[in-house]
Amino acid sequence: MKFRSSLALSAVALFLTVAPGLASQCEKELAETEAVFDDKLNAAAASGPSAPESTLATLHHQPTPGTVAQAEAQLGEMSAENVRIVTDALDRAHAADERNDVQACREDLAQAKAALRK
Repeated sequence: MKFRSSLALSAVALFLTVAPGLASQCEKELAETEAVFDDKLNAAAASGPSAPESTLATLHHQPTPGTVAQAEAQLGEMSAENVRIVTDALDRAHAADERNDVQACREDLAQAKAALRK
C-alpha cells in the first residue's frame, strides 16, 4: 500500500513540476507577432515627429504597447484603424491561447499580421 501512495505522489509531483514549463501551441507565434508589432511601433517612434508628454507619462507610468500604438496613430505614423485591428486581434489571440483554442488563436494572429503588412 505504501508503494502505491508513493507512486501516486511521485506522479503528481512530476506533473506539477513539468506542466508549467509546457508552452501552448500558439504561444511562440503570438510572441513573434507581438515582437513585430513592437518593432514597427519603435521604428515609427524613432523616425517620426514627437508629441507632447502625456499626463500619465508625467506620473511616471510606463507606456504599454497599446498606449504607444495610440500615440503613433495620433501622429499619423500608423493608421488608427490598423492599430485597433492589431491590438484587438492580439487581445483575442491571448484569450484564445489561454482557452487552448489553437484555431481561434491562429485566426486572430492572421488578422493581426495582415494589418501589420498594411
